[in-house]
Amino acid sequence: MIELTPLGLFAVAGPVGKAVLVLLALVSAYAWVLIAEGVFVTRRLARAVEQAEQGAEPALLASMTKAGGGEASSHLAGETTGEVRLRIEDAMLRAARRIVEEAESGLTGLAITASAAPFVGLFGTVWGIIGSFAGIAHAGDTSLATVAPGIAEALAATAFGLAAAIPAMVGYNRLGRH
Repeated sequence: MIELTPLGLFAVAGPVGKAVLVLLALVSAYAWVLIAEGVFVTRRLARAVEQAEQGAEPALLASMTKAGGGEASSHLAGETTGEVRLRIEDAMLRAARRIVEEAESGLTGLAITASAAPFVGLFGTVWGIIGSFAGIAHAGDTSLATVAPGIAEALAATAFGLAAAIPAMVGYNRLGRH
C-alpha cells in the first residue's frame, strides 16, 4: 500500500521520478531561503530609510552619503552650483541603485523558480504516467494495483512542482512590490 506522504510517494517513485522530486524539493528550499532573505533585506532597508528621514545616518545608506560627499568635495573649474548639485545627485542615485539592486538580487531566483518548477513537475507527471502505461504493458493488466505506483509518482511530481512554484511566485510578487 502506498503511503500518502511526501516520503511515501518518494519511496514508490522510480529513479527519474526521485530525481525530479529531489530537484523540486531543493528548488523549493532555495525559494524559501530567497523569500526569507528578501523579507529581511526589505525590512532592513525600510528601517534605514525611516532613520534617514528622521535625520539619522544609517550605515546601510552610508555609501550614498559617501558618494555625495565625495562629489561635493571635488570642484571642477567653471562649474556652476547647479552643475555641482546635479553631479552630487547623480553620484547618490548611482549608489542608491546599487543598494536597491543588491536588495532585489533574489527576485531573479524566485522568478525562475516560479516559472520553471511547474514544468519540471509536469515532466515528472508525464514520466509517471509513462511508467503506468509501461506497467500495464508489462503486466498485461489494467488493475489499480498495476497503475497506482506510476500515478502516485505523477501526482507527487505535480504536487512538488506546485509546492516550489506557488511560494516562489507569491514571494516574488510581495517582495517585488516594495
